[in-house]
Amino acid sequence: MKTIIRTTVIFLGLCIVSIGTTQAQKFAVVDMEYIMKHIPAYEAANDQLNALSKQWQAEIDTANQNAQNKYKTFQAEIVFLSPEMKTKRENEIASEEKMVQDLKIHFFGPNGELFQKRESLIKPIQDEIYNAIQAISSDRGYQLILDKSSATNIIFVSPKLDISDDILAKLGYSK
Repeated sequence: MKTIIRTTVIFLGLCIVSIGTTQAQKFAVVDMEYIMKHIPAYEAANDQLNALSKQWQAEIDTANQNAQNKYKTFQAEIVFLSPEMKTKRENEIASEEKMVQDLKIHFFGPNGELFQKRESLIKPIQDEIYNAIQAISSDRGYQLILDKSSATNIIFVSPKLDISDDILAKLGYSK
């Protein structure tokens, strides 16, 4: 008898708790790519990053071409070189190749120049967008906002749920 009463009390408690959690949750979606494409500062920063990337890649290509030229010259002259000269030239070529690898890491590595430049140019814009999303979410009571441009599992989104234009308006950019 006690177990039946205890089970009934637990069941009723769970029912009461579940009533509070069955309220409809509000959610929306944004398209971050769409938002960023409509912010001129983002486009300018992206253009600047692309220009720097091309400049640095050209520098790497030039250094790599120099290393390849030294290697070809070495291969053509190898039969005429003394063992000491051969070793010296091999070390020069190895040093040149290492310099090329170091340049790649310096410019394009995980903490390279491109990453740092992207952080300094793009992150403030992303933070501004995030703050606008947070403000709209708070004002309208959204519990969840998804980015449909990066969510690979979203098959269809009703345009009514997309608040991307609202985010742009909050940031001061019109469609």
